Amino acid sequence: MPHPLRSVAVFCGSRFGADPAHAQAARALGTGLARQGVKLVYGGGGVGLMGEVANAALAAGGEVHGIIPDFLLSAERPPPGGLTAMEVVPSMHVRKTRMFELSDGFIALSGGLGTLDELVEILTWRQLGLHDKPVLALDIAGWAQPFVALVEAMITQGFVGESGRRLFQVAADVPACLELLRHAPLPDTSAPASRL
Repeated sequence: MPHPLRSVAVFCGSRFGADPAHAQAARALGTGLARQGVKLVYGGGGVGLMGEVANAALAAGGEVHGIIPDFLLSAERPPPGGLTAMEVVPSMHVRKTRMFELSDGFIALSGGLGTLDELVEILTWRQLGLHDKPVLALDIAGWAQPFVALVEAMITQGFVGESGRRLFQVAADVPACLELLRHAPLPDTSAPASRL
């Protein structure tokens, strides 16, 4: 039975993080997506967790589509072996829009402020009804817990409705994440990008 999702965007750090579990998870995720026949869409870098997830997917025979802003080419250094496809775009906003357009779902792996920015923006777009694509947060070494607590605090304080909890799912590890993806329905992709 074919996988319902053809492509998934992974938001993750350009650093490795202090715990080796983050890099291990990035490699396992890249490998797992490739083995399920799901194209990896990501930020195009070859450093940190970005490089780990991309290189693992490529090594497992997967398709990898990178999108990188021109001003980050020297800092995030795309993988030297090349990707299945690579786009160089003029801005961070265009990068996020292209990742949205090319993906049937989203995974937030461990990362810093950039990863948080991407996760919050894609959840905001879902809350506004601009898409209904699945969004997962991987809780490697407790990385997602502060974010979950923040969402709960905003619900408690009345800034986010109870439905905010249903905008995303949390996976404890990579196997759980891949299993959630395997059962996610193919989303309606008819939302025009011009509304983003």
